[in-house]
Amino acid sequence: MSTTISELSLSPAYRLAQRALALWLERGRGGARQSGFAARVALSGLDAVERGRIARWLAWLEVAAQSRGLASPATRVLRLDASLHQAMQDALARLPGQTAVAHKGNHRRSA
Repeated sequence: MSTTISELSLSPAYRLAQRALALWLERGRGGARQSGFAARVALSGLDAVERGRIARWLAWLEVAAQSRGLASPATRVLRLDASLHQAMQDALARLPGQTAVAHKGNHRRSA
């Protein structure tokens, strides 16, 4: 397995948060509570740039799930962290190719 420059530049906090989110998303409802807590703790260690990167990664996971006909991770992310969910929706709208998922009514709501 080769290691690219971009992989080397990811912070340990980002890698930890990404692994924790992946574990949380892979677990069913039964084990989601404990891994959800671990994901929240890992997310708290990220700065604004890294949260943006995580949101973009989650947006790509959303596109992959939609293309495979799988359940969307967006509703679970919303329950985990509302601000991360909003960042994910914003990133989804900015993905290259203007995917059909981005046009599905994911609009920001104002107060």
